[in-house]
Amino acid sequence: MRIPGALLTVLLAVAGVVVPVARDEADPPPWTGPLSTRGRYIVDAHGDRFKLKAANWHGASGTWTGSGDVNDPANHHAGEIAYQTPLGLDRASIDTVIDGLARLGLNSVRLQFSNAMLHDTRPVPDLAANPDLHGFTPLQVYDRVVERLTARGFAVVLNNHTTTSRWCCGLDGNERWNTAQTEQQWQDDWLFMARRYAANKRVVGADLYNEVRRNTFDDPNWGWGNGTDWQRASQQVADRILTEANRDLLIFVEGINWTGLPIDGFPHGRPTLEPARTLSHTLVDSGKLVYSAHFYGYTGPNHSGATGVGETHDPRYRDLAPQDLRDVLYRQAFFVSADTGKHYTAPLWISEFGEGRNTTDPASRAFFENFVNYLAETDTDFAYWPAVGFQANGSGDGWALLEYDPAGRRIDVLDGTDWRGPAWQRLISAPSRTGPIPASEHWSMLNLDYGDFPESRQVRALPDWNSGARKGVCPDGQRLAGLAHTGNRGLCTGTLAAPGGYVVVRDETYVDTDWASGYTKTQCPPGHAVVGYSVQGAAFSAVLCGRSATPLGRTGRTVWFDRGDNRPSGDPGGDFATGNYKGQCAPGEYVAGVAHTGRIGSSRTPDALLCRS
Repeated sequence: MRIPGALLTVLLAVAGVVVPVARDEADPPPWTGPLSTRGRYIVDAHGDRFKLKAANWHGASGTWTGSGDVNDPANHHAGEIAYQTPLGLDRASIDTVIDGLARLGLNSVRLQFSNAMLHDTRPVPDLAANPDLHGFTPLQVYDRVVERLTARGFAVVLNNHTTTSRWCCGLDGNERWNTAQTEQQWQDDWLFMARRYAANKRVVGADLYNEVRRNTFDDPNWGWGNGTDWQRASQQVADRILTEANRDLLIFVEGINWTGLPIDGFPHGRPTLEPARTLSHTLVDSGKLVYSAHFYGYTGPNHSGATGVGETHDPRYRDLAPQDLRDVLYRQAFFVSADTGKHYTAPLWISEFGEGRNTTDPASRAFFENFVNYLAETDTDFAYWPAVGFQANGSGDGWALLEYDPAGRRIDVLDGTDWRGPAWQRLISAPSRTGPIPASEHWSMLNLDYGDFPESRQVRALPDWNSGARKGVCPDGQRLAGLAHTGNRGLCTGTLAAPGGYVVVRDETYVDTDWASGYTKTQCPPGHAVVGYSVQGAAFSAVLCGRSATPLGRTGRTVWFDRGDNRPSGDPGGDFATGNYKGQCAPGEYVAGVAHTGRIGSSRTPDALLCRS
């Protein structure tokens, strides 16, 4: 049967294969989805590096009038027309805009949506340049944009930018994922979106929420276990997306954008990704986590970017000397990709940065140049803000890479008159790693601070293996490598073939030698390694052993950690339980047993590991 060319293109895009289409502008080179991660890199289905060279095509998360400066908050008010569509579609066809994105050298788009947009069934006002969208709802327009982007070879990252449809990001009810809606609704909306595009392997990621920040009364946090805990909320929705809706998606977790009152004398600042150094995410599917962060010259490590209030002694990023800027950028975000072989190691996506076409301030221009140079030097994935803007009466938003005047004529950063043009060309063409990325040892943290942490798909499908206890289990394909003396933290590594034949051990049934005299020992049967553990309160209670698909060695040694850290040199995996004593087997060893003191109800702390090879 002969398949029409247009239909064939769509079918191949859905299957994750891009076929070049003859156009005025060169579309991204062919690649195959879905995407995953290896160490600090994103890779395609063949294991080849796929660097996100993206821009933000915003508009669907907000309202706009179809004219004026969309980046000017003064133009965002109650009388706006609720387009809730990607910008520019009243002036240029979808494919014309995509032509512009291709001309810029992009291969991916961060595509914003609001939760309100998903549920708005009203037709959008007519988009003159796209008459075929007449009568479409905002979500249907969004669908069409996704379809055309992916058919043309672009990767699309879905970005939950706001809850209500409006400009971001002040004290507006959109500060957190659950400020203007329940967390349950937020999770349900994400499952809806993940399922909606599950068949399209060019829809590559879920960017969970934009610029989590303080509202009027309280701060977001990272690891407190309460309703404002962004680490907990992002961990939980990510695992639901991967287990219930779409296991192919990358999960993008942005750092915390702001805490505290932005006033001199009060604690305040931009934590960004710094908390991930001591409490990172472990997802049910290893190789799906990407961390992200935003940097603008007018903000700073302790500066919200606001003018006219406080912060008078806090430098903005544009005020920092080049080396000071590099040091701050590394500390706040770039460490996650620069530090290899740690539990927090992941690709870093700078999903927003930018500067205005009409900027004349030397410090702002210097920041942009320095930041672009740092992105190129570190070979970091990026997404410029924004991709598309307006031109009206000779002026426009100024920040966009592409602008369209009322007649649909394009003005872009490469037109020869934009001071940002050379920097953009340097960034797009900068040398970067390409080709196959070899698999490397993956490290993951287990965190039983507030509840179960079962990151194994296989174990999740089993009955509760230790009712009444908090349980942590390594992702499938990983085994336990280390344990904290107190604090209930653990470290997993990815060198064990996928286990099966699980055995719960609470006593000394399988102990074959007295490797921790005077201590209670829980030991796995032969051919098994520890892949999980449980606690009751703060007391150790059991291990979960998984049968290895490959033979395991029997040579062993005891690693004590009741009086101090006992970990291999070189810090493999990183500090997984800051402030607590830790024991860890050496690379190539596996944990065959855990020794502890006391009885249930007493301290019953882990004191030693049986490490075998």
